[in-house]
Amino acid sequence: MNVNFILITLLLGAIITYLSGNKQARNVATVFGFLSFAMTIYASVLFLNGTDVSFASKWMSKPNVSYALHADGLSLLMLLLNTFLTPVIILTSIGSNHKNARLLYALVLFMAFAMGGTFLASDGLAYYIFWELALLPIFAIGLLWGNDSWENRKKAMYKFFIYTFAGSLFMLVGIIYLYTKANSFLLADFLQINLTSKEQTYIFFAFFVAYAVKIPIFPFHTWQANAYEKSPAIGSMLLSGIMLKMGLYSVLRWQIPLTENISSTLQNTVIVLSLIGVIYASFIALKSTHIKRILAYSSMAHVGLIAAAAYTYNTNSFQGVAVQMIAHGIVIVALFFLAEILYQRYGTYDIKEMGGIRSQAVRFSSYFLIFVFASVGLPGTFSFIGEFTLLLSLSEYKIIYAIVGGTTIIFGAYYMLKMFQTAMLGPQNSKTFKDVSGYEHLILLLLALIVLFFGLYPKPITDLLFATL
Repeated sequence: MNVNFILITLLLGAIITYLSGNKQARNVATVFGFLSFAMTIYASVLFLNGTDVSFASKWMSKPNVSYALHADGLSLLMLLLNTFLTPVIILTSIGSNHKNARLLYALVLFMAFAMGGTFLASDGLAYYIFWELALLPIFAIGLLWGNDSWENRKKAMYKFFIYTFAGSLFMLVGIIYLYTKANSFLLADFLQINLTSKEQTYIFFAFFVAYAVKIPIFPFHTWQANAYEKSPAIGSMLLSGIMLKMGLYSVLRWQIPLTENISSTLQNTVIVLSLIGVIYASFIALKSTHIKRILAYSSMAHVGLIAAAAYTYNTNSFQGVAVQMIAHGIVIVALFFLAEILYQRYGTYDIKEMGGIRSQAVRFSSYFLIFVFASVGLPGTFSFIGEFTLLLSLSEYKIIYAIVGGTTIIFGAYYMLKMFQTAMLGPQNSKTFKDVSGYEHLILLLLALIVLFFGLYPKPITDLLFATL
C-alpha cells in the first residue's frame, strides 16, 4: 500500500458523501474519515517496518512535473493528525442541524484530501496545487455556514481568502524560479541547486509570506480572529486544528532545507516577529470575553512560539515543532468543541453571560479544566512535551528568546484560568446547563485520553518522527 490510496479514499469519500443526501451525509463522511485514519495507521506501521509507502508518477514532461508523494516520519505524523481530527470534527456537529449537510461534509473531506496532499507532496507544483485547493472548501464553509450575519462573515472570509491567496502567489513565484534552475519541480532536485546567498534570501521571502499568513505570524495575522470567530464550529476546528499546521510543516519541509544559509539578521528578525506575536496575542486574549476570540488569540500565541523555535534551525526545534503541532491540534479542537457546547446551551459566546456551570455539570467543567491545563502546558499533558522542547531550542539560540517565549505559558495560564473561573465558577447563570451528552462525552474523553497518554509517553510520536527507511 502507498499513501496515494489515502488521498483517493478522502476524495472518493467527498464525492460519495455529496451523493448520499443530507440525512446520511454525516455518517458517510465519518466512515470515510475513520477509514482514511485506519489506512494512515497501517501506512505508518509499514513505514516503521522499513517499507517505502511513498508514491511517484510522471505527470507532465513539458514542464517536467511529477505527481510525487513523499512519506516519512514528519509527513506521516501530519497525515495522522489530519485523518484523525477530520472525522472527530465531523462527529462534533451531531448536535447541530446544518442546512445542505451533504455539501458541508463533502467540503470537509475534500479539504482533508487537499491538506493531506500538502503534507505529502514532494513536487513543487503539486504541492502548490494542493495548498491552494485546501483554501477553497474552508472559504465556502465559513461563508455559507458562518455564525454571524451574511455581511459580517462575508467580510471576514473574503479577507481571509485574499490574504492567503495573495501570500501564496509569492510562493508560486519562488517555486517557478527554482524550476528554472533545476528543470524539475521535485524537492529533491531543488535541494541540489547551488543557490547564492542572495538567491536564498529571495526564496526565503517568497515562502515566508505564504507561511506567515497561514500560521499566522505577526503582523500577517489580521485575518485570523475574525475568520475563527465568524466560522461555524467545524470551520474554526479545521482552521486551528489542522490548516495552520500546513504553514508550520512547510517551514520544516520546504523553507528551511532550501534556505539554510540565510543571514543571521534575517533569521533573527523572523524569530523576533514570531515572539512579538506571542506577546501581542496574549494581551488581546487577556482583554477578550468572546470565548472563540480568546481561543483564536491563544492559538496565535502558541503557534507564534512554535514558529519562533522552527526558525532557530537546530535539532531540538525540529522535534519540538513536530510534537507541538500534534499536541496543539488536539487541544485546540477540544477547546473549540467545548466553546460550541457552551454556545448551544447558552446561545452566546460571551463568558460574562455564563457562570456557575461547575455546580450543574461536573463532567463538562472537568473536561474544560483538563484542556485548559493542557493548553498552558501543565506537566503530564501532551503540550508540556512540545513546549519544553521549543523553549530548549530557543535557549540554545538565545536565552532571552526563551524567556520571552516562556511568557506564553504565564499569560496563557492567566487568561485561560480566568476564562475557566468566569464561565465555570462564580454565580450561577439563570439558565440550566445540561451536562455533556453521550456523544459529547465520548469525543471529549477520547481527546482527553490522548492528551494525557502522550503527555506521559510521547515515544510513539518521536519514534515515528525520527524513523528512517
